[in-house]
Amino acid sequence: MAAKDLFHDAVKRALEKDGWTITDDPLFLRFGGLEMYIDLGAERIFAAERNNEKIAVEVKSFVAPSTATEFSTALGQFLKYQLALEAVEADRRLYLAVPMDTYRDFFTLELPRLLVERYCVHLIVYDPEEEVITQWQT
Repeated sequence: MAAKDLFHDAVKRALEKDGWTITDDPLFLRFGGLEMYIDLGAERIFAAERNNEKIAVEVKSFVAPSTATEFSTALGQFLKYQLALEAVEADRRLYLAVPMDTYRDFFTLELPRLLVERYCVHLIVYDPEEEVITQWQT
């Protein structure tokens, strides 16, 4: 199992503040001969509708010198996890959690923006200091 990202706990607390119940830390998947660990699994129950919404969240801190390299790694992980979830837990939506400064400075550039759009990367933008979610992008 991989080490937790720097802002893992901040995202976990932000999700809880937003009404999510953390069900898995990490979320374990077995698919295609591989074992995988997505950082967080969570769900939110809608009592009025008597159903629930399930998500999986891959947390990224983007603190290494090259944001572009980290993005490439994160995108590859996201696509692998997305395929596995579609096969194993199709009712769970995958999100990539990114810090708001990285979103503002990098994810709004043309190439990252087009890749996020092309590969349907759902984003959670978070403030690591305030431990809140500032944006959901689906």
